[in-house]
Amino acid sequence: MALKMEITVERWPIAGTFTISRGSKTEAAVVVCILTNGDYAGRGECVPYARYGESLDSVCAEIEKLRDALINGATRRDLSTLISAGAARNAIDCALWDLEAKRSGMSVADLAGASPLRDLTTAVTISFGDTQAMAASARAFADRPLIKVKVGGENDAERIRAVAEAAPSSRMIIDANEGWTNDNIVENMLAAAKAGVVLIEQPLPAGNDAILASIPHPVPVCADESAHGTDDLHTLLGRYDSINIKLDKTGGLTEALRMQKRARELGFGIMVGCMVGTSLAMAPAVLVAQDADFVDLDGPLILKDDRKPGLVFNGSRVSPPKPELWG
Repeated sequence: MALKMEITVERWPIAGTFTISRGSKTEAAVVVCILTNGDYAGRGECVPYARYGESLDSVCAEIEKLRDALINGATRRDLSTLISAGAARNAIDCALWDLEAKRSGMSVADLAGASPLRDLTTAVTISFGDTQAMAASARAFADRPLIKVKVGGENDAERIRAVAEAAPSSRMIIDANEGWTNDNIVENMLAAAKAGVVLIEQPLPAGNDAILASIPHPVPVCADESAHGTDDLHTLLGRYDSINIKLDKTGGLTEALRMQKRARELGFGIMVGCMVGTSLAMAPAVLVAQDADFVDLDGPLILKDDRKPGLVFNGSRVSPPKPELWG
């Protein structure tokens, strides 16, 4: 029976406003690819990211370009030769994994050799803002084991100190989203070390981070915008201690698993992160996160409502996806 493909755009309101150093958003705009073959359907969700030149229209168009190839039998193993890494490939790749699992009666975890899956502890995110507002958010999350704090502006050392004082029992990740400079990075890293921060994510702009090879790392430094796929990893040696694997960057679960394996071989720590999306986008990342040092899959917790059925969160604990959701 011939494969059918459906592409849909969905908008999911955020509970309040989500702010990073580059701006704010009040909704998660996602693209869902659905591949149907007979009685079986596989789904994949992606989040277009303007930072990488993506839009809803461009991602939908990229997915549409593969319609004929998929109908003619292209598999997820062919995708790397048919489409560049990014959000569009992620949606297709995850839909193909899901479809394969549904048709075979096996879970994606079994197909990928990742079983059995376990519950994970995810970070919860504090948006960028003024010091008092961020400290108040930290107090609300003071019982959570891991907090991720968005910084990337003036007076970040003050923000870091305030959040650490407001949530003294929580481990803290700092995410600058490329917002620091060569002039303030040493001061900010020392403030982070003094506050007990466990990881600093992408402090400098990708492509302008050479100084990381020549300054001390009192806190380990993680590449996000600088790390997209496996082929990037050798360029990060000596500058970064960890990498953040996001499926919307790698172009899907297939490349994410490959990247994870190679990163471990090279001695990198691993963080598995996400864009702001629903549980459908997080579900494949849960597989990759089974071997992560840090997990940041709280996207659904930022939304006003998640899709149903979704992932089950109990505080900061997230359970593996049920087949009704994905995989």
